[in-house]
Amino acid sequence: MSGGRAAVLAAFVSFGAFWGAWGAALPEVRQQARVDDGGLGLAVLMVGFGALCSMRAMGLAVDRFGDRAVMCGLIAMAAAGFLPAMAHCAASLTGALFLTGAASGAMDVSINALAVHEEARTGSIMNAAHACFSGAAFLSASGAGALLGLGASVPAVFAVIAILGVVIAFLVRLLARRTPLPTGRPAAESAAKASWSRSLMVLGGLCALAYLVENAWQSWSAVLVRTVLGRGPVLAAVGPAMFAAAAAAGRLFGHRFLAGRPPRGVLVGGATVAAAGTVLAALAPVAALNFVGVVIAGLGTSVCAPTILSAAGSGAGRQARASAISVVTTLGYSGFVVGPAAVGAVASVAGLRWALLGVGGVAAALAVWARSAPELPGIAPPLGPESRSAPPSSAADGDAERFASISPPDR
Repeated sequence: MSGGRAAVLAAFVSFGAFWGAWGAALPEVRQQARVDDGGLGLAVLMVGFGALCSMRAMGLAVDRFGDRAVMCGLIAMAAAGFLPAMAHCAASLTGALFLTGAASGAMDVSINALAVHEEARTGSIMNAAHACFSGAAFLSASGAGALLGLGASVPAVFAVIAILGVVIAFLVRLLARRTPLPTGRPAAESAAKASWSRSLMVLGGLCALAYLVENAWQSWSAVLVRTVLGRGPVLAAVGPAMFAAAAAAGRLFGHRFLAGRPPRGVLVGGATVAAAGTVLAALAPVAALNFVGVVIAGLGTSVCAPTILSAAGSGAGRQARASAISVVTTLGYSGFVVGPAAVGAVASVAGLRWALLGVGGVAAALAVWARSAPELPGIAPPLGPESRSAPPSSAADGDAERFASISPPDR
């Protein structure tokens, strides 16, 4: 495995480790901060707002400074991710999650840009990278649940995650330097010209729905098992762990068997499976059946976001890939903005089951929209020796021309 591919996978492991622990510890964070479902939904809403404030700027920074910006994003996430563990009231939790969201958005853009760069250089890696995210989330959720069940404090759990994040940040910097990202003023100027085209906005809208469904189960499955089904913290942590494990399995399968297939078919199929699993998990009367539904939902959502991000990155010029990713993820994170507040608001009025049934409706909407959306570009093939030696402008022009060729279907 090349240093560049190892750097991509390590970065996604770090990201998944935090969000897996977060999903497992959320009931305890909620109890420590003394907030109800509505208050928790409002606080988690700040994750999306914080991300929206940082993602576009991070895309430009990565195109300008390369792997140095990626390392800074990972370190910022390690530091900011510890803050919610110290929150003891609604106000402090809200502020901490805003900063966590800003760091998360910056890291999301930077590591996906790193993956797209490596994918264009050596071949498909996006599904494998997201599988590493999900696998790390599964292990982290399981470990966090076990530690909390043994009586460990929430700050102690997130201190371990923060230390791991800092170590991986320096490892990624070391590995990525062997295959550096395009950087410098020309890259920054090219990135600044990246437009909010119709194609990018469609991809961003699809990404928003995919992120909403994915985040809903990652964030709320433990709460459902703990508060609605009345189980303890160890069993509650199984929900996000099973979701992450299913997502990892789906992405590993997707990396091997779905590469080269039409993105539209992958999105429609994945979203349809996610809708079915979400409905089953929301209505399940016992924890075991809930876990079955969560696994099905995880398998369905697993291929959606990687497919969308690969489409965005493969169609952008090589010096503006991070900027294109930042456009799509900025729009996509609106799912994090709307989702938590909507789930919390509906749950406070009609119950958490009905709120999560609404998430199933969102997954169905994703399938319908993906079926009628403009055709998505395929993943760019690996560059041959001649292509690698070509001037940057010619590579960018070829990719940009292919992206510009996307047009709405005839009506």
